[in-house]
Amino acid sequence: MEETITPKRFLNKILAGTATGIIVGLIPNAVLSVILGAFGDNSFAVTWTQTTELFQIATPAVIGFLIGLQFNLNPMRMSVVGVAALIGSGSIQFDDEAGAFIGAGTGDIINTMITAAVAVGLILLIGDRFGSVEIIGMPIIVGTGASLVGVYLFPYVTAISTAIGTAINTFTTLQPILMSILISCSFALLIISPISTIAIGLAIQLDGVAAGAAAMGVGATTIVLVVNSWKINKSGITIAIALGAMKMMMPNLFRKPVILVPCFFTAIVTAIPVALLEITGTPSSAGFGLVGLVGPFAAIDGGQAPIMALVCWIVIPAVAAIVSQYACEKVLNLYNRQEVFEFLG
Repeated sequence: MEETITPKRFLNKILAGTATGIIVGLIPNAVLSVILGAFGDNSFAVTWTQTTELFQIATPAVIGFLIGLQFNLNPMRMSVVGVAALIGSGSIQFDDEAGAFIGAGTGDIINTMITAAVAVGLILLIGDRFGSVEIIGMPIIVGTGASLVGVYLFPYVTAISTAIGTAINTFTTLQPILMSILISCSFALLIISPISTIAIGLAIQLDGVAAGAAAMGVGATTIVLVVNSWKINKSGITIAIALGAMKMMMPNLFRKPVILVPCFFTAIVTAIPVALLEITGTPSSAGFGLVGLVGPFAAIDGGQAPIMALVCWIVIPAVAAIVSQYACEKVLNLYNRQEVFEFLG
C-alpha cells in the first residue's frame, strides 16, 4: 500500500531531509577548516580547504536529494529535486559585475526547503504521467519549474531573515544585561531553526558585546543539545552536534517546542557574564558560537583572558545545561528526554 501523505507528514519529511542534509554538507568544512587552518598557506591545505568550501556550497543540493529520499523517489527524481533546491537556495547567483556565477555559503535554508517542497509536490502530482519520456519531462517541467519558483521567491523569503535581524538589532539599544539576554535567547532559537545565525549576524553587523551575546547563545544551545543527546542518540549524532550541526535538531523543534526551555535557560545564564565581563565578538563570529571555537577566539582577541574564556564558554554553559536538564525532566516533569531529543532523521 502507498503511504498517505498528510500535510504534517509532508512537513516532517522535508524537515528530516533538511536536517540530515545540513550535517552532510556542513560538517566537512566545520571540522577540516580548523585543522587545515593550522597549516597556513601550504598549497595542499589551501586546496583541501577550498574543496570543503565548495562542498558546503553544495549543501542545498544534498538537502534536496535527501528530501527526495524521504519520499522514496527514484535516483533521477531525487536528482531533479536536489538541483532545484540548489538553484532556489541562492548559494550560487549570477554577478553582473563579474559576468559569472558566484557561489558562497549555503544560501537561504528556508528557500531551499520551499523549492524542494515545490519540486516534490510537482513530482507527486504528476506521478507517472510522463511515461517513457519522464527522463526528459521531469528535468524540464519539474526541475526548471521548481527552480524558477525558488528564484522568484528568494528575495521575499530572505526578507524574513532581514526582518528578524532588524528586530534583534533593536535589542542593542537596551540595558547591557537585558540586551545580552534577549540577543542570546534569539540566537539560541535561530540556531535550531531554518534561519541562518551567520547571515543574521553579518546582515545587522552585530559587534562588541552584542556579538558576544549572540555567539554565546549559539554556544549555549550547542552544549544543551550535546548534554541531552548523550546516551539518547548514537555517538555520531552527538559528535556532529558538537562540531556544528545543531540545525539537525530542527525536526525536534517543530515536533517538541519544549526543547527551547533548557536552551533559553542556559542562554540566559550564560548571557549574564557576557554583559558583566564585556565579552565581545565580531559580525563574523556572532553566528558561529563554539563551532571552530570562533566565538571564544573572538572573545580572546577582544581582551578576555583564556582561562576566563574557558570558564564562560564551556564550564558555565555545561553546568547550566546539566541543571536545566535535571530540572526539566526530573523536577518539573516537562518532558521525557528520549521523546524530545532523539534524532529521528
